[in-house]
Amino acid sequence: MKVTTILIGLVTSQALAHPGMGCALSQIQARRDYTIQSRSTELLGDLKTTKDQDLTPSGTTIKTVLQGGSALADGSTYKPPGDLTSDACKKSALCVWYYIVQDLKGSFSDSSGCTDLARGAIRQGFHDAGAWDISSDHGGADGSLLLSDEMSRSDNLGLEDIAAKTKDWYNQYKGYGIGMADLIQTAATTATVCCPGGPRIKSFIGRKDDSRPAPTGKLPLEYQDASYLVALFANKTFTANDLVALVGAHTASKQKYVDKSRANAPQDSTPSVWDTKFYSETIAGDNKTILIFHSDKSISTYSQTKEQFRSFAGSNGLSLWSPAYAQAYFRLSFLGVNNLNNLTDITEVLP
Repeated sequence: MKVTTILIGLVTSQALAHPGMGCALSQIQARRDYTIQSRSTELLGDLKTTKDQDLTPSGTTIKTVLQGGSALADGSTYKPPGDLTSDACKKSALCVWYYIVQDLKGSFSDSSGCTDLARGAIRQGFHDAGAWDISSDHGGADGSLLLSDEMSRSDNLGLEDIAAKTKDWYNQYKGYGIGMADLIQTAATTATVCCPGGPRIKSFIGRKDDSRPAPTGKLPLEYQDASYLVALFANKTFTANDLVALVGAHTASKQKYVDKSRANAPQDSTPSVWDTKFYSETIAGDNKTILIFHSDKSISTYSQTKEQFRSFAGSNGLSLWSPAYAQAYFRLSFLGVNNLNNLTDITEVLP
């Protein structure tokens, strides 16, 4: 696996910047809550063989992020040229997605922050894309979670509500040429930014749907040890530190089936907000206030992951974690996708 060593806290947007970001590298390294860590720079899909002179603008952006660039989007927004059914809207690839995201946004946020459907959408994005590794000949971010019988698998218990709602959205908009794989991933990135504090992650459409069930045994489970999970994610092209960043999505999580006697118990004390309390509260270990998964606790203490975990739990954790999560989820959303050079950037339609 190709990795690069970067200062995670520096790869961030102006909106997330911490006041100390501009200081010299030596000063930052001296602070205990900033750490130099490695992340994967391995290319995916068709970008592994596409020559630079053949890259499209989308291919160039995706390659840049996969090889170490920031996945955080700027504040640019899209204004639709007309209503959904207008000729002007039909001529814009972004227009239908603008209206889709408006519908998603209405279901993903309320007065308290992000909703149960939002947290479901984030997990759904993981489960569609994550059912893949480098040995797979299919699977990944292809929509098969909802286009096949994968929802009958025990791995996907708890996704029933968001799955039904996503199918409703798909049926509502499929006449405009959208795909299920793109809808699942756009829902995940929209849900993330709908959580107060959540990063705005660069988003693309054009994945190819596949109704073949994804390979089994590729998704992480809550009872697994960190050593197993590090190996599992390495086979998906992630480093141990990428894994630590991804697991932070449990900040917006509520479990239903890990412990049925505590259904809807959150994995941190603020599940409607995108913050780093998941990291600090998992370390603290109060399993009465929240429900701590064995896998999360194991990652927080494992030799290859504990330092990064503690870094995200530190006083400047959010400014470190947000760009790290954005980069890792960006990679996840393209697992198994083999037409990356032909995708379309729709980031501007995000909230």
